[in-house]
Amino acid sequence: MAEIILRAEHISKAFIGVQALDDVSVEIHKGEIHCLVGENGSGKSTFVKTASGVYTSDAGTIWLNGHSYTKLTPTQAMNEGVQVIYQDLSLFPHMTVAENIAINCLRQTGKKLMNWKEAYRIASEQTKRIGVSLDLNATIMETSMANRQLTAICRALAQDAKILFMDEPTTALTKQEVDNLLKVVVELKAAGLAIVFISHKLDEVFRVADQITIFRDGKKVGDFDPRELDQKKLAYHMTGRDVEYPRYKRSVADDRPVLQVEGLTKKGNYQDISFEVRRGDILGVTGLLGSGRTELALSLFGLNPPDSGKIVFEGQAVSITSPYHAKKTGIALLPEDRSTQGMFPDRSIRENISSAMVDDIVKCGILDLEREKGLATDSVARLKIRTPSIETLIGSLSGGNQQKGVIAKWVATDPKLFIMDTPTVGVDIGSKAEIYEMIQRFASEGMAVIMITDEMEELLANSNRVMVMADQRCVAKLDEEELAQPDVEKRIADMIGSAYRKGTEKR
Repeated sequence: MAEIILRAEHISKAFIGVQALDDVSVEIHKGEIHCLVGENGSGKSTFVKTASGVYTSDAGTIWLNGHSYTKLTPTQAMNEGVQVIYQDLSLFPHMTVAENIAINCLRQTGKKLMNWKEAYRIASEQTKRIGVSLDLNATIMETSMANRQLTAICRALAQDAKILFMDEPTTALTKQEVDNLLKVVVELKAAGLAIVFISHKLDEVFRVADQITIFRDGKKVGDFDPRELDQKKLAYHMTGRDVEYPRYKRSVADDRPVLQVEGLTKKGNYQDISFEVRRGDILGVTGLLGSGRTELALSLFGLNPPDSGKIVFEGQAVSITSPYHAKKTGIALLPEDRSTQGMFPDRSIRENISSAMVDDIVKCGILDLEREKGLATDSVARLKIRTPSIETLIGSLSGGNQQKGVIAKWVATDPKLFIMDTPTVGVDIGSKAEIYEMIQRFASEGMAVIMITDEMEELLANSNRVMVMADQRCVAKLDEEELAQPDVEKRIADMIGSAYRKGTEKR
């Protein structure tokens, strides 16, 4: 049995009215990838913050490297080798990669002046340690999300990490970037580091886990060898119910297109894109980051004007010059980053849901508060948003309920076309199933939907048509009959990979 790095015994933690952790015990071993899974609100994040000293437990003991703590502090945890990489990464955007990797080490020396030579030495040492090449002179805001994750890992290793908590590390990464990151994680494990890996993506859990601990409603359901489970069993333990993703079948009789796109081009973004979407269609758009999929969505919403081509909406040629114009036309956009692009996190659910309807609920400069409240109340009920009140700050909700709130904002505008860019990013499996049901219901009621995703299960469960993009072009279109073929997943993956390789060779 490998050495125990962390042992949590009978940990409990309560907040006002909520038992976040209830008598939880977990062991983490050296050279192990230990996955924590559970729905949002199950207690995973509270456990991480308790084990790293951010929260003080109400009861129980934390053992680190054989030392016991009942009132663990962040400093004590870091001295014991605990490092946490949160979803926001906590990097300094205007500082260089080298500075971000080395800053905590240099602070510990107590010197007031920056030692640039030492910073680059530390950064170079850590990038070599995990076998990656990073531009140490680039600022964080200039680097990709994948390289930011690697920077955060290097920073943790520079502080002599013995146990590394990684909270949803692949949320904003492409498939290739995920593969590269998981390879680094496995190599760190082989070097003796204990990794605690938290993810809603169950396929990634099964790829890396040596041990899986399942949380539900603040309690530990159990510790499992991944060989004891499959995705269906794991989902059941997480939610307490069977979670199914039924395939969508278009049932709308009206075949007239809502949207027709002809030869749309934006230099450096996408080239010669043509497709159409009918009422009741869910057109799945997939491809690697950089394929042009998000840029295309932004153009259809008036945020990225195309250079050439034609957009026809309900039989009329249109030039969509702004989000306001897009909304008036009948187009809604769920952006890929809800926290910075889709909502006002420090405002109430009521205010967020009504924010796209200001023209309708403000008359002569006066807000119709009763109508706003009614709109929010109806939306919360219809979309099953779990919240204590419509006055609750939307940023305080779980990821799935935040996403439902952003969807509700645009559904309130009664769109004819709803473009959804990665609609379940950072969402747990229970909320994901509810969002899928919601999207399929919208389409069945006659809405046209464009859904951008790189999750194959999501694509195939919800789309009745698929457009594959690679190297800024459309490389394939698949209809319902083709999507029903047993080898369709491999075909789509091969199309993306082949087109990507050809594009790389040209460059």
